Amino acid sequence: MTILFLITAVVILASAVMVVSSRNLVHAALWLVSALFGVAVLYALLDAGFMAVVQVVIYIGAIAILFIFAVMLTRREMRDTGPGLNKNWWVSAVMSILTFGGLAYLLSSWSGFSQTSADIPVGFDAVTALGEALISPDAFVLPFEVASVMLVAALVGAVYIAFNPRIGDTRK
Repeated sequence: MTILFLITAVVILASAVMVVSSRNLVHAALWLVSALFGVAVLYALLDAGFMAVVQVVIYIGAIAILFIFAVMLTRREMRDTGPGLNKNWWVSAVMSILTFGGLAYLLSSWSGFSQTSADIPVGFDAVTALGEALISPDAFVLPFEVASVMLVAALVGAVYIAFNPRIGDTRK
């Protein structure tokens, strides 16, 4: 089980690096799908089947595919004309290493790693509780609906830009 976890973690990290370093946006989106699928595998390894299915259906099936469609609809010419790396890339690398070091330092003194979780009561249905929280007016219905409206607005905007000849044409 540990070997499978380590292999999946390496695949996720490699895919994440390829997302941010790929020159082609479609390739970056496909690497994102690979990273998200690796996270779904981690959920399955943790016996969180519902979360694994949600990861595949929502993140891979909806958001990543929406991103791929938006990129393909809005970019007429897929060749990259800019430089591959910013000349100050090393500043980002140093800031990333410092941020990772700071988080590692903060988490090294956290007692949550040595504690065990409370036992789940008999008959507790986590999927039902999550469903009720998503549709309850007192819980997460507003952020859930706002996210769905934003995704629809992004898709409508991408289609408008793709089919408007004055906006979608990048040639001069």
